Amino acid sequence: MLGEQDQHLCELWRGQVVLIVNTASKCAFTPQYEGLEQLYARYRSRGLVVSGFPSNDFGAQEPGTEKQIRDFCRLTYSVEFPMFAKTRVLGPDADPLYRHLVTVTGDTPRWNFHKYLLDRDGRVVGSFPSHVRPDDPRLVEAIEALL
Repeated sequence: MLGEQDQHLCELWRGQVVLIVNTASKCAFTPQYEGLEQLYARYRSRGLVVSGFPSNDFGAQEPGTEKQIRDFCRLTYSVEFPMFAKTRVLGPDADPLYRHLVTVTGDTPRWNFHKYLLDRDGRVVGSFPSHVRPDDPRLVEAIEALL
């Protein structure tokens, strides 16, 4: 996670419902941080983990360092959910996690704030494009069904 020691995702996420989001600080969708944090606060005690993966893959909209990203998220949107190191989500250099998500769903992120939903067993059960906001009933209902 940003500013912390490396962790294995399987250990961090074991038994949790996970919402994986590729994020960016200079994007029209950046205000979704607020809704993502609200989801996390609302459902964290029931087992939801929102996990942000900053990416500079779309329009170079995440140019900052890890410290700049962490400070921006915490100071601007009071983000408490786990934020990870800057990650490639596209192309041959994409992080293995994102290569797996794309392979399983057939959905490649087309922009920042694409969301993948995993059940408590780590199975990918949903993919939501950037325009699906964190408070969208389709996403909320999918999360609630897994909790």
